[in-house]
Amino acid sequence: MKPERDSSAPLTVSQLTALVKCAIESALPATLHVVGEISNFKRHASGHLYFTLKDSSSEISCVLWRSDAARIKFEPKDGIEVIASGSVEVFERAGRYQLYVRRLDPRGVGALELAFRQLREKLEKQEFFDPSRKRVIPRMPATIAVVTSPTGAAIADVLRTLERRFPFVRVLVFPVRVQGEGAAAEIARAIRDANSQAASLGGIDVMIVGRGGGSLEDLWAFNEEAVARAIFKSGIPVISAVGHEVDITIADLVADVRAATPTAAAELAVPLLSDLLDDLATAAFRLHRRLRSTLELGAARMKGLLSRACFRDALGIVRRPGQILDETISTCQVRLREGIRSALRRVERGENLVARISPHASLLRGQAALSIGMQRLGRGMERGLSTRLRATESVDLRLARSSPAVQWARARERAQALATQLEGAAERRLELLSARLGSTETLLLAVSHERVLARGFSITRTKKGRRIVRAIGEVRDGDRIVTQVADGEFESQALNNQQRELFEST
Repeated sequence: MKPERDSSAPLTVSQLTALVKCAIESALPATLHVVGEISNFKRHASGHLYFTLKDSSSEISCVLWRSDAARIKFEPKDGIEVIASGSVEVFERAGRYQLYVRRLDPRGVGALELAFRQLREKLEKQEFFDPSRKRVIPRMPATIAVVTSPTGAAIADVLRTLERRFPFVRVLVFPVRVQGEGAAAEIARAIRDANSQAASLGGIDVMIVGRGGGSLEDLWAFNEEAVARAIFKSGIPVISAVGHEVDITIADLVADVRAATPTAAAELAVPLLSDLLDDLATAAFRLHRRLRSTLELGAARMKGLLSRACFRDALGIVRRPGQILDETISTCQVRLREGIRSALRRVERGENLVARISPHASLLRGQAALSIGMQRLGRGMERGLSTRLRATESVDLRLARSSPAVQWARARERAQALATQLEGAAERRLELLSARLGSTETLLLAVSHERVLARGFSITRTKKGRRIVRAIGEVRDGDRIVTQVADGEFESQALNNQQRELFEST
């Protein structure tokens, strides 16, 4: 029993506070359930929550420690009516009593439903659900990544459906837990890993993220903000396949395409092989028909061209000018002969006249005149004949220049000259490209990882999974690691990755 003290003796503040604390703890039950509205809510840097719980006429200060706050699914904020479960104790330093909350539930709606509404409103303001940012799923993907549990029914449904519809697709499974503590972090990390490793894995065209059906609590990992942000930042188009058709999660709203079930997701990811074969057959038939029509049209056009006069009688085009030349020469010869005969007739008439008159002087004059006339006639005939011959030679020259053979020879010479120029340009272009290729090859060799290793660097990978170690946090004590240097690889074991001084002093 406690010794009785004099009730009239004065008390210190600490003594009074201790008495009040003892009275409260002895008078009140260990757990109380208090209904009120949150106000003055504050989340401290330490992770503890401080707020006031009030009703129409009173209020009480409340504290929620970080360990208990981590179990709350919704986001507490001012104005929410809640049921706070905990114990009333005295905060001796400030001399006031407080409600130390161990559990906090929203009143009138479940905690998970409220958390779902809050996160949906938050992400909707940040345009996570904007239809304009959602991408189209490739029609014929070569590789599909599946983020789900390796032991659940969902992966079996997906693999069976892909094998039935499009057996040529490559499937990469990223195993994760799909419910329980830490499942959301695993799912988000798997989505990030699929994006970061896509290039080294040969490319990933589509990602399916999901699981089979279940209760709201079972599906809650897909309502976490970490998963939503991982899907939003994914460079690979994402198909969400969570639960059944009636189940809607935050992951469904953020994903590029939402499928009702994992089986439906696999059907959306790949086409049906029989449909593709039918499309190919139809395309081949249309192509064959188009080619046949094109060939028939070309043949008709060629036939029409060959039926033209210039192709039917190509030699006639050359022969007709030759015929005109022959006729011109014949006409000139006829006229020349007629001119000579006419002159001879005139001479004969003059001789007859002279013979009838026959005076010697007249004869001499006649002879002189005749000689002059003959000379003039000869010169005139020569000039006429020369003119005719020059005209004939000019016609021959023009015909020779315009003949198809000459034009074909000139075109052939121009084509040969162009071919020579083109060959020289191609050789110069090839030399320039070869020089660029050589410089690029030299640059690539200079920055290759073999050269980097030769300069003294190394590459360290985990033995399990062969992941490249980029940070000390990726290696735990006891992990087996493989280090690659310039001339080979060796295996070692990680020891004490928290030690700061790694080298022994000499």
